[in-house]
Amino acid sequence: MLSAFLIGAAAGYAIAIPVGPIAVLIVRTGLRRGFRIATAAGAGTATVDLIYAITAVVVGSAVTSTLATVLLPMRLAAAAALLYLAVRALLRLGRTDMALDTPGDERSPARTYVLFIGLTLLNPATVAYFVTLAVGLPQIAQDAGSRVAFAVGASLSSLSWQTLLAAIGAALHTRLTPRIELATALLSSAILVGFALRIAADALAR
Repeated sequence: MLSAFLIGAAAGYAIAIPVGPIAVLIVRTGLRRGFRIATAAGAGTATVDLIYAITAVVVGSAVTSTLATVLLPMRLAAAAALLYLAVRALLRLGRTDMALDTPGDERSPARTYVLFIGLTLLNPATVAYFVTLAVGLPQIAQDAGSRVAFAVGASLSSLSWQTLLAAIGAALHTRLTPRIELATALLSSAILVGFALRIAADALAR
């Protein structure tokens, strides 16, 4: 069981650490809303990693056939969502209700948590990654305890990394000047557009 937990923790870091669109959004949330709200965003992402890890070790390779039928629309939906967030941030430059916020609304931790669950669920490739590990490393799924240990290890490592990203963003939260705010908004939006175009291109090329 300890071995399955450690494998899960390593797998969680392996999929969380590479910089992706969700990481950019968590850092940007920390910049705009501080540590508490950004932590809720990271918790939403870690929750999805937990769901996908459990799905992988319980359902196993059977899930890959289901993924094949939904992968294209989900990837296109993910690309569209990222483009929407990037354009929305650019349109609201200089206003107080930017990025992930609605006009006049201070997004609560609960709403941010749910929002990031939805955004992260649009990346079904995560469950395929966990399925590959479950199939390639039989000790992960040899009993219920090992399955739970693997899923918990993956989600905890993901949560710790997302929390670090939230802290990085929040560290600069109180130091934002209009110029830095403009620069970070432009940079994050450009990165999100890049990810969106890459996701859409990869999806359509398959």
